[in-house]
Amino acid sequence: MGRWSVLGNPDHEKAGGRLPLVTDDYMRDGQTRELRMKPPVADEDGAEEVLAADEKAATEATNELDVEEEYPDGGYRAWLTVLGSFVGIFPIWGTANALGAYEGYISNHQLASSGAGEVSWIFALHMIACFVGCVFSGSYFDRNGGQKAIIVGSVLYVFGIFMMSECTKLWHFILAFSLSSGVGAGILTTPLISCVATWFNRRRAVATSLATCGGSIGGIVIPLILRRMYVTIGYKWALKVLALVFLVSLTFAAFLARERVTPRPKPFRSHRDTIRFYLSTSFNWRYFFDKRFLWCTLAFAFAENAICAIATYLSSYIITRGFPPSMPYNALTVVNAAGILGRYIPAYLADRYFGRFNVVIVMVLAAVIVNMAMLLPFGGNITVVWVFLCLYGFLTGSIFSLTPVCIGQICRTADFGKYYSTAYLLNAVVTLPVLPVGGAIIGNGSIENYNKFIIFASAMMLLGAVCYIISRTYCVGLRWYKF
Repeated sequence: MGRWSVLGNPDHEKAGGRLPLVTDDYMRDGQTRELRMKPPVADEDGAEEVLAADEKAATEATNELDVEEEYPDGGYRAWLTVLGSFVGIFPIWGTANALGAYEGYISNHQLASSGAGEVSWIFALHMIACFVGCVFSGSYFDRNGGQKAIIVGSVLYVFGIFMMSECTKLWHFILAFSLSSGVGAGILTTPLISCVATWFNRRRAVATSLATCGGSIGGIVIPLILRRMYVTIGYKWALKVLALVFLVSLTFAAFLARERVTPRPKPFRSHRDTIRFYLSTSFNWRYFFDKRFLWCTLAFAFAENAICAIATYLSSYIITRGFPPSMPYNALTVVNAAGILGRYIPAYLADRYFGRFNVVIVMVLAAVIVNMAMLLPFGGNITVVWVFLCLYGFLTGSIFSLTPVCIGQICRTADFGKYYSTAYLLNAVVTLPVLPVGGAIIGNGSIENYNKFIIFASAMMLLGAVCYIISRTYCVGLRWYKF
């Protein structure tokens, strides 16, 4: 990625040094290209005056990385890809959004003798395995396309959910849900997100948000299905039926979610070359030399892990508060229903008016405020909790959908899979301690300990917002831009 610098020019000299050109060097077809844009400057009265080119400069800055490539930004095949991504994300992100429906049941039945910290390892390792799976599928997608990765990931994911129905001990759940389903989810995530990016540029935030709405729909449907089937057919058959639903959904995804241009790579000469290639390209630590990407990835890791931690313990928190037994499942449904609007509306505003980074920063900060101003002081008031769930679902839904778009804004589309997967590996490093630490903070499950956990998660979110601001500053500075 390029270096941001300020260079002088004739207009700059005439204006007394007040019109710097911001330039970015990047590689295209083996040649170094230069991207230029002018930031706003002060007029003679000291007021901010935006130049005609400034309105589009920041939003087009990273689009220049793909300046020679045309995107359909719509059309029958493009929207079929969005649909395929939607039905594929339905089970994997739907489960991530409904972890409380699993955690609440197994912690009170199969693992009733285990503490919250021990049970939390199931979900922490699931997320870590997911992030590690993302790392290798990103490089594979960029070289080969996504269909084979989707098929392999689907088999692993469905097998893990099916075997989870037979689990009775902690290590059983770790093998089935944490490892098999976790790795499968990781292999699936990168191609399902990346294929949408190959069809859209100007409308990428909206298209990605529509695809990721599958996770919100899954977060609505899965708790309702499990709540009903736990009672009617029991835990074992409930998980088997759920695995069948996931299999059908992922089969449709394998047929519909296709990249715009499928690569035709030369075959490797040996298995050693294959292993060497994927180990060297799946995770590129040099990407972190680009401070824009480094801080964006840190923001992604802190914000997303805080959200997932709250989602994991939300059901247990509601039970501890003494609210009605049906509320934990209904709460997950409300959060994810609000998340549908949260994924689309902010994404539309980001594409059309404000910019992706600007919107995600506002959403993360607003989520912190909602946590600290509503849930922490008024968590015992059921009316306030319902209002909190609606607002929180809306705000966090937008964070999930805008994160990959922000990453795509600071890299070429051809490299998006590798950048996205590299970001997920750093996310895995942050994930490793988050849920166990959260479980340790909750400890015996007292209200006081849950309040400490809320502060812990909110602090992580705030740190994520700060990292997004730093990343944006490295991209366009502190001035207001649509970026």
